[in-house]
Amino acid sequence: MANRFVLNNISYHGKGAINEVPGEIVRRGFKKAFVASDPDLVKFGVTAKVTDLLDEAGIAWELFSDIKANPTIKNVQDGVAAFKASGADCIVAVGGGSAMDTAKGIGIIAENPEFADVVSLEGVAPTKNHATFTIAVATTAGTAAEVTINYVVTDPAKERKFVCVDVNDIPDVAVVDPDMMASMPAGLTAATGMDALTHAIEGYTTRGAWQLSDMFHLEAIRTISRSLRASYAEAQSGEPGEGREGMALGQYIAGMGFSNVGLGIDHAMAHTLSAHYDTPHGVACAMLLPIAMEYNKPVVAERLADVAVAMGVDTAGMSTDEAADAAIAAVRQLSADVNIPKTCDGLVEADLDQLASDALADACYPGNPREADHETVKGLFRKIMA
Repeated sequence: MANRFVLNNISYHGKGAINEVPGEIVRRGFKKAFVASDPDLVKFGVTAKVTDLLDEAGIAWELFSDIKANPTIKNVQDGVAAFKASGADCIVAVGGGSAMDTAKGIGIIAENPEFADVVSLEGVAPTKNHATFTIAVATTAGTAAEVTINYVVTDPAKERKFVCVDVNDIPDVAVVDPDMMASMPAGLTAATGMDALTHAIEGYTTRGAWQLSDMFHLEAIRTISRSLRASYAEAQSGEPGEGREGMALGQYIAGMGFSNVGLGIDHAMAHTLSAHYDTPHGVACAMLLPIAMEYNKPVVAERLADVAVAMGVDTAGMSTDEAADAAIAAVRQLSADVNIPKTCDGLVEADLDQLASDALADACYPGNPREADHETVKGLFRKIMA
């Protein structure tokens, strides 16, 4: 069986990387950019760091910021209508996963109008045309949406999130500038950072993992494990440092891997929590990560032992089983050190049947290395009940 790998055509990394945005637009002859960004980023002047560069370069642009933290079908459809009305010929997404996921949906439907209902994009979407040319500028160090072939949309009517997987949606250009992440508060720094660690660990233990993806995931685990505490402290103090730079790179490296091999039960359950209780995605992933690792340990103990080493644990003299347990303990400690909650607000026994059904139907679940049934998943959810 052939293993496919999809990455951005171009990516820019490091301080000042956003200065490359206008040139990428001009050299292709585009005339107007459709800027998709989170409303809070607009409010606090983060989006302006990019649009000011467009102004300086004489590039026309129009802003779309009707984007929720968990973007909905309507957000995407409204964005498509706004894009068509704007006369723009390219997209610049500025934000975290919500802005980029919305921009991906807009770009795909603009070029594949037969999917205008959005819901038909769920799963592995059979689109024919690549999305509208898109530059994705990351403002959080976690989702790696700027380098993935996935995006997530919420269906409020059914209280569920659905995952769309499409090689045609990957942004043409990714911009990962740690200075664009300077506005992240400590809580968001922690949540997005643990989301990135979940990507790396789930990607390393997923069914589809192989040598090329392993290379990315192990390096991501190393980089994130040594950077997240420092990045969190920098967010608390407001002082710049190497932690934020490390997280900017580490989350991107994780995205290079998991986008191509899949995830597992942690993300399947996390999507469900976000859809039902509006739990921040990174927080949901972090709460569930050691629980998912424990569940999967019987079939991936050797890989979890590798995770322990990558996280900086001295496993000399440990058995494989002990090293795997040490990896789980290290994740729990890191999560505690950045003040991730251990339980999910609103989670009650009466909801568990629906939550378990939704998690097992999620597009991330098939990648899990160990099968789970309905009652098992209910039991896993119970571990994060207050």
